[in-house]
Amino acid sequence: MQDLQDIIVSDVSKGVLTITLNRPEAYNALRTNLLREMAEVLESATQNDDVKTVLITGGEKVFAAGADIKEMAALDAVGVMNDPRPTYWRRIAAFPKPMVAAVNGFCLGGGCELMMHCDIVIAGDNAQFGQPEINLGIIPGAGGTQRLVRTIGKSMAMQLVLSGEFISAAQARDFNLVSEVVIPERTIERARQLAEKIATKPPIAVRLAKEAILRSYETTLDSGLNLERKAFTMLAATEDRNEGIAAFMEKRKPNFTGK
Repeated sequence: MQDLQDIIVSDVSKGVLTITLNRPEAYNALRTNLLREMAEVLESATQNDDVKTVLITGGEKVFAAGADIKEMAALDAVGVMNDPRPTYWRRIAAFPKPMVAAVNGFCLGGGCELMMHCDIVIAGDNAQFGQPEINLGIIPGAGGTQRLVRTIGKSMAMQLVLSGEFISAAQARDFNLVSEVVIPERTIERARQLAEKIATKPPIAVRLAKEAILRSYETTLDSGLNLERKAFTMLAATEDRNEGIAAFMEKRKPNFTGK
């Protein structure tokens, strides 16, 4: 990748593309350019068959402390209406492959919303999560009110959004906001291990499984079950499904090709 100012993108290794937020002087605040770069990199990764999973991290000290307040302060109501950031958020949310987040330190506001766009979250025990926008006279604007309530329930979502309080990594795990908590020195390592493991699985099945799980938030149980069954049936036509069954019967490691 060329001309990236706010993120660092690694070479693909073992099927994993790593994106590191890179604004340490601003605690990785999510300014417009960062979101644009993220959206563009993910769209490129969608078309790259070598990319099986994406790992997103802010590094060992901080994930992202929120939006760029200086940038936000410069916008009036018309500026907010014409803000391109909602478009970038939609492009990020549309990424069809698994995203694993490795979170250390502050994960607040827009950072928490970016974390919730990921499919699996590994947190260091030093991580803190919250939606403190209320302290600025605003509310979350990139899905915080909607994704939080679907993940941690109405009461806890109300507490975080209305009070601006932070919660610890252990609390976030108890509320199902993250899947695992490890020591900070192992956060990225553990997230990478998981991303690499997912990258060994049959890509078509992984993408359809992600789609089915995400759809469960948006539809009725009956509609979700119908989608799941259609995906299950579609996979019967793939070479990977035949390879997986053959490898199981022959007691060997499968060789998935994404076909």
